[in-house]
Amino acid sequence: MRSGMDRLRHVLLFELLALVIVIPTGSSLFGLHESAMGLIGVGSAVTAMVWNYIYNLIFDRAMARFYHTTHKTVRVRVVHTLLFEAGLQVALLPGIALYMHRSLWATFSLSLSLALFYLAYAFVFNIGYDRAFPLPAK
Repeated sequence: MRSGMDRLRHVLLFELLALVIVIPTGSSLFGLHESAMGLIGVGSAVTAMVWNYIYNLIFDRAMARFYHTTHKTVRVRVVHTLLFEAGLQVALLPGIALYMHRSLWATFSLSLSLALFYLAYAFVFNIGYDRAFPLPAK
């Protein structure tokens, strides 16, 4: 199982790199000022960091209990990523809609676009992270 410091490194690297991509790209795609996209991005990142820590801790403990390992195959990574993003979207969509003064439905395209980006990004990032920082041998 990963240590607390390793989890902290993971979430910080993940979110910082994502913001470097999301803020300018989101501004261009959705016609938002970079400061507005930055606030959405940073607010989403803070929410995601908290959710990431909690979610991964629960997910790893469940894997260790039921499968006696926390090693994630590609199939497990896909499930892991989809469940993470679904939970995060439930948390983020109302806040983004409130900030943008739009309905949930009107905000859904932005939220869905962010979710699709993060699905692909999380999948690639986590595989790279696992290779760069492998789990310690037992």
